[in-house]
Amino acid sequence: MIADIESVWKPRYVCVHVKTAFRYPRVYEELSAGSIEKNVTVIVMEPFILFGIILALGLAFVNGLNDASHSIATVVATRALSPAKAVFLTAVCNMLGPFVFTTAVAATIGTAIITHDALTPLSLIVAMGSAILLIFVATRAGLPISSSNAMVGGLLGAGVGAVGFSAIILPGSANVIQVFFFACTGAVLGSVVLALICVAFEGDIRSGILLGAVFGAGIIIPLLMIAGVLQIKGLFAIVLFIFISPLVGMAGAFLFSVLVSQVIKHSRQSRAKRTFQPLHVLACLAQATAHGGNDGQNAVGLITALLVASGFLTTFSIPLWVVLLAATAIGLGTCFGGWQVVDKMAKGITKIRPYQGFCAATASSGILVMETMYGIPVSSTHAINGAIVGVGATRGKDAVQWMVVREMMRAWIITIPLAFVCSFLVYLVLSAFLRIIG
Repeated sequence: MIADIESVWKPRYVCVHVKTAFRYPRVYEELSAGSIEKNVTVIVMEPFILFGIILALGLAFVNGLNDASHSIATVVATRALSPAKAVFLTAVCNMLGPFVFTTAVAATIGTAIITHDALTPLSLIVAMGSAILLIFVATRAGLPISSSNAMVGGLLGAGVGAVGFSAIILPGSANVIQVFFFACTGAVLGSVVLALICVAFEGDIRSGILLGAVFGAGIIIPLLMIAGVLQIKGLFAIVLFIFISPLVGMAGAFLFSVLVSQVIKHSRQSRAKRTFQPLHVLACLAQATAHGGNDGQNAVGLITALLVASGFLTTFSIPLWVVLLAATAIGLGTCFGGWQVVDKMAKGITKIRPYQGFCAATASSGILVMETMYGIPVSSTHAINGAIVGVGATRGKDAVQWMVVREMMRAWIITIPLAFVCSFLVYLVLSAFLRIIG
């Protein structure tokens, strides 16, 4: 009979899935009574693990509350859709995201940031709780921080609190040197190309060299990853794309917006609006789907890691019910919306027109799709904000509210360190308390 049930045997332990209790009640009773083998302990879905699953779903909910609202910022600002319709459609697309794309992001969250020894039920719960608190406070303050980065910082802090700094999975030195070499190559190429453009159009050569170097270094990395020349994974990829995502979003949206503006420069404004409003809506829905496929998998990875750490799964294989629950949670979060964040992103950075909204949404959704396919749990905030800045910059540098941009950049940079410190301290305090009462 034991061979027929879905159980995992370990020394002195047997882990029985909850569904086994319903499918094989007699065997479950025998195991619980200890009549099958002496010194066998049955591990069932304890309240502590259930609490962790609820926390992970809460993280997905606040992710929808904060990050998912970014997907509708431009479509609301250009009045392509009413806020109610935009929220509903975005919620549906966010729910579909995890089913459209692969689960590579979930695997990164659960296996490639901290070591297996550091992934304990306590460390995972502390990481999620700290990230949720930080995201909630930021959302109330109207700061578009990254929920993905908050989760990464929470995992790092709790992992270090559990087993020390050896918990962090660091990249190999060869990989770092390779990335540095290609970034320098891209910087040189970018500075030369933009300097020549500035000479041809009598622009500021010094500014062209500086901007060309920055954008060249940032753009060459994802291009080489797509070409298969460069492989970057785990924490290293997450940190790199904090800076790469807004740069690529800005450059892509800027160039696309310039191209589109040249195509429609002789068209009537009303005709251009009729043409680009539906295209803008489609681009935003694609962006929301990519967001659900990336950020929506954070909770999937955390719940699966929790099930592995508690013994309910032997390998990191993602159950379908986990994906369903996470998709539902992020969809509900989107419905409640983060309207302060929408207002700041849609109106605080720059004023945009329908065709510019289409360009921004297209550029940012392309970046999110690429990052999701490569399993990089990044922030949609970075890509979308960079794209909005890019389309605004087509009207000149004064068209962008750089003070708002600097405020957002500061929030992005401090998210991981702040979440790390919070999670580390909470873990130390909670573990000490549990030792005292235990």
